[in-house]
Formats: sequence, C-alpha cells, structure tokens
Amino acid sequence: MKKVVLATALSLLSLGAFAAEHQVKMLNSGKEGTMVFEPSFLKVAKGDTVKFVKVDASHNSASAIVPAGAKPWKGKMDEEIAVQLDQEGVYVYVCDPHKMMGMAGVIQVGKPTNLDDAKKESEKLSKTFVMNKDRLTKALEQVK
Repeated sequence: MKKVVLATALSLLSLGAFAAEHQVKMLNSGKEGTMVFEPSFLKVAKGDTVKFVKVDASHNSASAIVPAGAKPWKGKMDEEIAVQLDQEGVYVYVCDPHKMMGMAGVIQVGKPTNLDDAKKESEKLSKTFVMNKDRLTKALEQVK
C-alpha cells in the first residue's frame, strides 16, 4: 500500500514539474519601439504560466481575446501578474492605458484552435490603435 501511495504522490508532483514559467516584460521602450510587451509573441505549452514583469511604471496586462472556455485576466496598474494558461489557443492581451498606442501581444498555447477568430477580432482591435498599427498583425503572423 505504501508503494501505491508513494507512486501516486510522485506522479502528481511530476505533473507540475513539466509546467514552465515564461516572462513578458512591460516596457516604455524596447526592440520593437515604444510602449511594448517583450516578447510580443510567445508560444507556450498548455499548463504553463506567463508572468508579466513590471520594468517601467504605468503598465498592466489584460486579456483582450481568449479561446472559448479560457479564463480572462486583468492585472492592476504597476502590478506583476502571473497567468496560468490551461486552455489551448491564441490569446491576445493589451496594456489598458497604452492600448491605443498598440501595446499588445500574443500568446499561443499549444494548437492555435481559435486562430481565425483571434485574427478577426485582432483586426478590429488594431483599428483602434493610433500608432504601431501593424504590431498585433506581426505577432499573429508568428502563430503556427
């Protein structure tokens, strides 16, 4: 009986051992210009966590588009937030105060099950940008 309990405990612990944590920086200026998430595109495995790291002040991370059944998120201003992504698909997120400046990014979790819908909704979102209008399109082009 002890062997069964030990084997079960070890297998449960090993499930969490395979999940990874990825970081996305919230920046005033980066490789892709001003008001950016870096990287702007990230591909992760189902169950991984993405941590949005405060580098510069006055940013947050908020989901704008999520796959069906996925949990949306909305971080507070100047808050580092960690989001566990348990649903496959394409996630689009923004910085609320800098959304019109094109501060947006894309996360692909496993298979891009909602890619067509994400592209359609992202096109609408990009029309609200006053600058960096192609940033979201470029990030979505990396989805495979």
